[in-house]
Amino acid sequence: MREMSKGANVALAALSEDSGGVIVSLSWSSAEGDGDADVSVLLLGDSGKVRSDSDFYFYNHPAAADGSVQLLGKTPTDSGSEDRISLDLTAVPLDVSRIVVAASRDDGARFGDLHDIRLTLADRASEVLLGFSMDDASVETAFVFGELYRRGEEWKFRAVGQGYESGLAGLATDFGIEIDDDDEGEEEAADDTGSKGVTETEAPKVVTSAQSPAVTEDPTSRPHQSAGAESVPQKTQTPRARGTRTVKKKVTLPKVTKKSLAENDSWKPARLFPVPTLRNDKERELRATSVLLSVMAQVPEFGRRLTAAFGAPAGRMQTFTEVSLPHGDSPRRPDGVIRVERAGKLWTALVETKTNGNALKAEQVQDYMDIAARRGYEAVITLSNDVALEGSPLVDVKIDGRRKHKVTLWHLSWAEVAHQAQMLIRHEGVGNAAHAWLLHELLHYLQHENSGCHGFQNMGPAWVPVRNGIEAETLSQGDPRALQVVASWEQLIRQICLRLGGELGQKALPVQRVSRGTDPGSRRAALADRLCAEGRLSSELRIDGTTGVFTIAADLRTSKLRTSVDIPVPEGGYPLTSAKRLIRSLAEAPADLHVETLVETGNGPRGTLERLRPEPGDLLPRDGAPITGFRLSLFKGMGGTRGATESGFIRSVDAAIDRFYGSVVTHLGPFDRRHPRRPQPADPAPAG
Repeated sequence: MREMSKGANVALAALSEDSGGVIVSLSWSSAEGDGDADVSVLLLGDSGKVRSDSDFYFYNHPAAADGSVQLLGKTPTDSGSEDRISLDLTAVPLDVSRIVVAASRDDGARFGDLHDIRLTLADRASEVLLGFSMDDASVETAFVFGELYRRGEEWKFRAVGQGYESGLAGLATDFGIEIDDDDEGEEEAADDTGSKGVTETEAPKVVTSAQSPAVTEDPTSRPHQSAGAESVPQKTQTPRARGTRTVKKKVTLPKVTKKSLAENDSWKPARLFPVPTLRNDKERELRATSVLLSVMAQVPEFGRRLTAAFGAPAGRMQTFTEVSLPHGDSPRRPDGVIRVERAGKLWTALVETKTNGNALKAEQVQDYMDIAARRGYEAVITLSNDVALEGSPLVDVKIDGRRKHKVTLWHLSWAEVAHQAQMLIRHEGVGNAAHAWLLHELLHYLQHENSGCHGFQNMGPAWVPVRNGIEAETLSQGDPRALQVVASWEQLIRQICLRLGGELGQKALPVQRVSRGTDPGSRRAALADRLCAEGRLSSELRIDGTTGVFTIAADLRTSKLRTSVDIPVPEGGYPLTSAKRLIRSLAEAPADLHVETLVETGNGPRGTLERLRPEPGDLLPRDGAPITGFRLSLFKGMGGTRGATESGFIRSVDAAIDRFYGSVVTHLGPFDRRHPRRPQPADPAPAG
């Protein structure tokens, strides 16, 4: 890997034999776990400006129709997350001379508050070619990390590192993008009378020709929830209709479901992909593979979304099952094959699928890696209910370094497949109604109880012994079973983030409060030791558009789940006014919600919402100590079994997070609005 300095440039052909497509990754970290930024890509002509507003790719316009640019979204890492961008340089129009890669922060947040700000560039085989670290960020709210530019017939990369104090608006305007600022007062926060509803803070709106239509949710296509769990409410964006649209309208799910013509509930609608007839794991694997691969080939947006992350080019895709490939004395039959053709070249991946709780077999995957290497294929893709963790491969394979042709092993979870389908049909849209219907049928198939494609559904064989050991206080630090439970917990949290992100259309990621570069194995070992000592599993989640980071903790000693979020006090407000506004914003929250006042030292007053509603002043410290915020918590009983049955642990965690988000977090918008006010004396403490 070549380490770049600011202003340095290098030809991509000098770093890799295959420089026709690259993956650009932007990463950063923060000690508080709340550091985030939005990536963007701009295609520039010879004038140094975009050819049109549609040359600006960002969160509301994530992909080019020709496949040259695709924002792949955030990927969790052990030190935070990274944003990845797929660039197919062979598909970039000839009148584009530069590709600018940038990122911006919202609400006045500065890049100087982040650490380990870095860009890396890898080829299609995921071999990192170069890296560029920026350690001089301070007050900037947007940054151009680097750019790729043409020199004759080749592409070169330049490390830029140019910052903007004017944020996304300043950066975009500099390259010829028209910015549509919100009307003054449009997002006025609710005042103390509580007369206005929940509002959202948004970045300046960029006028492009590919804005999505209003986001809606089909209530018939919800993922599994435990009985009594409240639905996660769907956020709605309504972009303004400005400018000329040059792209066909995107199609999403209808706002409401048409009334059924069935005589009674026992009549089941005919499905494109029937599931109830599946009787064994082999049938489930064959059906799931065929259903997925056929939809990938027929819905270009979906197929491209899944394969771009694996280095596949944008092009004509065909998929196959029941393929026989020679291997020694007996042929091997992978579950599927994906082939993408572009400019006369073929990209090929072998697919190995598992459903239910079946684990991937190392020897089977090794055979496919060897076959792919001999036949010049680019990748082997494994697909199962397991969620891959960094530094903890699902299967160990040996790669012969003497082979000139490199084959990359990738893993995809069924939860991620469902996430991508949800994002397209509920939020971003696809090209036509038939494609939306196909994706809807695929999602229904994946969520059916008999499909075997439900995602991570079992805490593993170590779960019950570890719980028993904690209850009996016989579990010792260093026990390998505790490490297995920590890994299972991390898989569960990452799957929950995928589910929430797909339902809400927002980025949802686990927060890791560790320094970048920390060894994943060492981090998990430390968490396992803490589990043995404290009997608790906990994780933090961040969802875009919500207030703060919220925590989910499982206390194995008390068999209780706790979901909580810390809310800072709005700037410039009276303490008593803040308490009243908080209680008023939680009018629809459960009566058993626990509210605790956070003070600089010691513990503040606390109580249930039911008790505090008539007397919000009880949240004020008696000694007049300054209030830093409030902590909101809900408690729930923890499932006893290791799986996802109605009484299971996984189902109880899902239900706890859904209830907390739907009944608490979504109501905090009005309270969190900042209203600068003239300094005035603090409210007197209530009389004792």
